[in-house]
Amino acid sequence: MNKPRILVFASGSAEGGGSGFEKLVEASRGGRLKADIVAVVSNHLNGGVRQRAERLSVPFLHFPKPWDGEGYQRFAQETEATFFALSGWLKMVAGLDKTTRFNSRTVFNIHPGPLPDFGGPGLYGHHVHEAVMAAFRRHEITHSAVSMHFVTGEYDRGPLFFQFKVQIMEDDTPDTLGQRVNGWEHYFQPRITNMVVDGSIDWNGVDPDSISIPAAYSMNFWPDSWK
Repeated sequence: MNKPRILVFASGSAEGGGSGFEKLVEASRGGRLKADIVAVVSNHLNGGVRQRAERLSVPFLHFPKPWDGEGYQRFAQETEATFFALSGWLKMVAGLDKTTRFNSRTVFNIHPGPLPDFGGPGLYGHHVHEAVMAAFRRHEITHSAVSMHFVTGEYDRGPLFFQFKVQIMEDDTPDTLGQRVNGWEHYFQPRITNMVVDGSIDWNGVDPDSISIPAAYSMNFWPDSWK
């Protein structure tokens, strides 16, 4: 039986960018993620994602502007991917079409903060951690989060299917919080991705209430037996 085929989208302009992509590759090759990573797409021609791709011998695909629906659909068709993981991808997704392989049931994103409150245009990476820490200092929140959701036509507004709370410490800075959240992203992303590609997590692409999630787990709790 053929494995699911995942195309990863990761911007990763900095030298260290693309760490989530690398963890997905490691999980795939180690058998924890039962899918093949067929390629990685980046909008930066010579960034950290390309460096990691070359070191890992994963095909690298450059996606220059415009980031339009035609471009997304072209990558989907050319790679014959069956799922699309956004891992640090900072561009608006276009071209979602339920009649093609690239649609709201097959495209999903990981976000380094609590959604929906800390998502949307401009809230990515370090900006998320700065906003979260500011809210913490105002005594509005006690936790950040690792969130995963299906992708729709709005930034970070697709239905959530996973959220793991990450406690904020009094002496945290945006940098220290970001490092801790990133560590949990690396831990959970391959595991939750595996549940998406094997169909354990799914929805009908239209109604958020149609989300199907295994009964054994909740978005805010991860049983030790599942580690």
